Amino acid sequence: MIPVTGFAGREVALFGLGTSGISAAQALLAGGASILAWDDTPKAVLDAAQAGIPTRDLREADWSRIAALVLSPGVPLTHPEPHWSVKLAQANGVEVIGDIELFCRERERLAPNAPLIAVTGTNGKSTTTALIAHLLARAGVDVQTGGNIGTAILSLAPPSEGRVHLLEVSSYQIDLAPSLRPTIGILLNVSPDHIERHGSFEHYAEVKARLAEAAETAIVGVDDKTSSGIADRLEAAGYRVVRVSSGTRLRDGVFGEDGGIVEGAGGRYRPVATLLGIGSLRGEHNAQNAAAAIAACFALGLTRRAIVAGLRSFPGLPHRMEEVGRRGKVLFINDSKATNADAAAKALECFDRIYWIAGGRAKTGGIAALGRFFPRVAKAYLIGEAADTFAATLEGHAPTHRAGTLAAALEAAAADAAKDEAAEPVVLLSPAAASFDQFRNFEHRGDTFRELVQARGGVRKTTTEAA
Repeated sequence: MIPVTGFAGREVALFGLGTSGISAAQALLAGGASILAWDDTPKAVLDAAQAGIPTRDLREADWSRIAALVLSPGVPLTHPEPHWSVKLAQANGVEVIGDIELFCRERERLAPNAPLIAVTGTNGKSTTTALIAHLLARAGVDVQTGGNIGTAILSLAPPSEGRVHLLEVSSYQIDLAPSLRPTIGILLNVSPDHIERHGSFEHYAEVKARLAEAAETAIVGVDDKTSSGIADRLEAAGYRVVRVSSGTRLRDGVFGEDGGIVEGAGGRYRPVATLLGIGSLRGEHNAQNAAAAIAACFALGLTRRAIVAGLRSFPGLPHRMEEVGRRGKVLFINDSKATNADAAAKALECFDRIYWIAGGRAKTGGIAALGRFFPRVAKAYLIGEAADTFAATLEGHAPTHRAGTLAAALEAAAADAAKDEAAEPVVLLSPAAASFDQFRNFEHRGDTFRELVQARGGVRKTTTEAA
């Protein structure tokens, strides 16, 4: 834990009692603050109280005594309208911050020069964060990883000289962290997302850009127009910018090319590493993720040799192009995190002969945008509420089977793939839909798929080569 001492002896309101909220409350208490914590969900309030966190309805609090409101990033700050707790804070002149801001203030107090890497982007930030963490750890670096990737930042070891803190940060978290000034700030890409929480795409992009603007070294993906424009603007203003790309040759920067990663410096090029054979880094999108991770590691002083060794052993993340087993020549891939068409496209582009398990609760647009990948689909096995809609979209392009459930879809897909004469037929769970019609969340769906695959006779788990 990182005790937060900046509010010692003062009263702090806290709204949102999920993982990060509980961690923030405990860190503030450990640092000597008084806490008033609340949530709109009664069970969350009860659970917090049972964990020893003082709770009180903030509508009944004396706001003249409150020094700050610590807000969960999942709670609306500005759009579609500020949450009632935010309105109370603003009406009383109380600052509204998040747990990332609390961490930044403690870092400034304890070890202001300790390396801090922050990663954001519409897509790819979890994989990039996990890859950086893996490369640093394999090189013997003391790295603490948290934020949006799943571990609350204040649950980590405190900042100290020689210790690297690595954060995945969402736009919501950036909005609540005005003191976030990373040593290395990574902006992977910007595409329309979370507009309901930011009011417009322009504001969403502006929030994302703050991370790069505040960094000592800004690593910026240039494969989309918005991010490329941000890189150009920062460089023109005198910032230190390292451009990265999935496949564009850069005079200066790090980019993917011919299945590997290349570094450009003044028009001179040096191969860094190959990604061929690394299943966890399949696909063009992962070339940009790897380029960004490698650029960050170079900025911290890692050698090319250490980076290459770490890449070979990267296991990837659960539910993101996760190799969960093989049976004969059939490969089973868990990509349950693909809850929309754009995400599923990243998986479909990686394979030539696909037995595709798709469906769930459909998002706007369904799978119409995936038409260019339908020739790769040997057969689609459709589940959940979207089965009929997806079948209609696929009609005339690929054979379909309305399997209904994930277990039935896997059974049919595995049987058909086993008869395929291709070199590596793939049974791919990449649903292009939300999970909530049949599962608690995409993790539950992916875990179920993995368990079903590994329970099948003759399936061997895939392993990552050790470096």
